[in-house]
Amino acid sequence: MRARVSTTAAVFALSALALTGCGNSDDDSKASASASTSTSASSESDSAAPTSKETGSNGTATGGQTAIPTTAGNNGGGDVSACTTKNTQLRFVQAARHAGEQRPAQGTIEVTNTSKTTCTIVGAVTLTAKDDQDKADPVQTDNTAGGTDAVDVKPGAKARASVAYTDLNFDGSPSGREVCAVQASKVEIALPKDVSRTVKVTKDSGAPGSFNVCGKDVRLSAFKAS
Repeated sequence: MRARVSTTAAVFALSALALTGCGNSDDDSKASASASTSTSASSESDSAAPTSKETGSNGTATGGQTAIPTTAGNNGGGDVSACTTKNTQLRFVQAARHAGEQRPAQGTIEVTNTSKTTCTIVGAVTLTAKDDQDKADPVQTDNTAGGTDAVDVKPGAKARASVAYTDLNFDGSPSGREVCAVQASKVEIALPKDVSRTVKVTKDSGAPGSFNVCGKDVRLSAFKAS
């Protein structure tokens, strides 16, 4: 009797294992079929997507490198011209406040582009101040030390450079502190590759001014577009 029970139990166990094996086989087949379908879809998607070699018209060059759009100069055609007497106006503005013993006065050279195309300032700009009474030697400086990198000035826009100088005589008496060797109502300014121009000195308001220079230490900065 015990032998029959054991035999029957063994038969049931083998049947359960057989059924389990069949279920795993079906699941494995489904998983394999799903993986195959996914791989096939991925391959079709990759083949359908455009490569970088096919999209040169929208800014991507062949070979996978991005093409940088180019323009023919800043004016939309041709090279940018130099800022000269033909396409600019110059203005020299005296310092708004006097120099101190530890800080200079700050004047300004202003260049306005009066043309319809962009012009460039590149190279040394020269400033010369002569005493109105010719009682002292002229003062001359340029912006070589301050920097002469190219500055593009768009039509109607301005570029400015600061002029550092001393407009007070600290060694004189209080009543004569504003008396300098060079007192100029006009200055001469030469842009790079251009002739020198005589420019009236004005205050910021546009009223007549004076470029009073006590000493030879006059420094001209690089130009910046504004």
